[in-house]
Amino acid sequence: MLIKKLQEKMNVLERSDLLRHKWIAQSQTGTQQMLLSATQLNPSEQTLFCSNDYLGFANHPDILYALKEGVDHWGGGSGASHLISGHMRPHEELEVMLSQLFLRLIPDNRCLTFSTGYMANLAVMTVLGDASSEIFSDELNHASLIDGIRLSKGKVNIYKHRDYDALDNLLSNSTADTRLIVTDGVFSMDGDRANVDVLQKLAHKHDAWIVVDDAHGYGVIGDEGLGSLESEQLICDRVILVGTLGKSAGLSGAFIVAHQTIIEYIFQTARSYIYTTAPLPAISYALLKSLDLMHGDAGRQRRGHLRVLEHHLRCGLSDLLGKYPAAGLSISDSVSPIQAVIVGQSQRATDLSDGLNDLGFRVPGIRPPTVPIGTSRIRVTLSADHSIDDVDRLMNAFRILFNKII
Repeated sequence: MLIKKLQEKMNVLERSDLLRHKWIAQSQTGTQQMLLSATQLNPSEQTLFCSNDYLGFANHPDILYALKEGVDHWGGGSGASHLISGHMRPHEELEVMLSQLFLRLIPDNRCLTFSTGYMANLAVMTVLGDASSEIFSDELNHASLIDGIRLSKGKVNIYKHRDYDALDNLLSNSTADTRLIVTDGVFSMDGDRANVDVLQKLAHKHDAWIVVDDAHGYGVIGDEGLGSLESEQLICDRVILVGTLGKSAGLSGAFIVAHQTIIEYIFQTARSYIYTTAPLPAISYALLKSLDLMHGDAGRQRRGHLRVLEHHLRCGLSDLLGKYPAAGLSISDSVSPIQAVIVGQSQRATDLSDGLNDLGFRVPGIRPPTVPIGTSRIRVTLSADHSIDDVDRLMNAFRILFNKII
């Protein structure tokens, strides 16, 4: 009976064009990759415009060398949680390095590292979102923040995306002992950014804390690559920054940087930190090299190239979409390597993604529940390893498909 009920639910997903399928990579991450889908008998080479390897560091030779060196010196797994015996010197050195990187922005800070950004967000939200708190969350926040909020014990308010007047009103009506403003730094499906300056002013006005999940901003935004906070002269001690090391840094892991008292409290009480095995020390060892590159000349040059690619793609998409004024198409208001072509219906997104695959491009169609109903899209992500020619070839593929489908 249970199997039958589950199959009926699966049938509903299929009729709604919301089934997901697995792709199996047959080669290393890069702008070119051999991929095998559930509907293929043989893998095909695809030009990837879907990876979050924004700086092209996943296969940087210096980082790979450091990873191998880390394995030679530190072996395989850490063997235990951070609080038992699994916290090794590379873990500590990585936390110290990240703390120092953000010292100008967040004085008196400390850093705590995690295996994934999902676990870091669960830690922040479940520890700080206790019964005496009230949470104010942007409606387009990432699923990991949403799940952390669901597991918290605080009262929850959802404000319209980047509607800071609405947020101001909600905060004004709050009588909670602790108020938490929760936002992505760069929103993962649209590529637009939170206004950290406005959020800081609201935090001061209403005596609130701010949680910024900058998974898609860290390493990409700012001359130094410090992300969504970099343009601020000084971040108040109300800010809790969550960043990932599996996107721009090219490896895996995540971190929280905040005032040392906040970090100590998370360290003492967060279940997703205390009750899990520490990451492989070799990864932390290699991340030291990755961050050195990211925040040096190599990272600066790659971020500059990304800006060129973003401008070239947006100009091309604007010109193309202007030829179909009645189709209801639009481009997200992005200032990042995430560029979304919003097409509306799930079927249209699936057809375009499948068509791009046939033409040699892996660009996913994003559908509900990842995005709201009626806002399905083709989500293009750029890497510093892409060339202008790669973008031009993608634009040509879009032209072919728009003439067939739109």
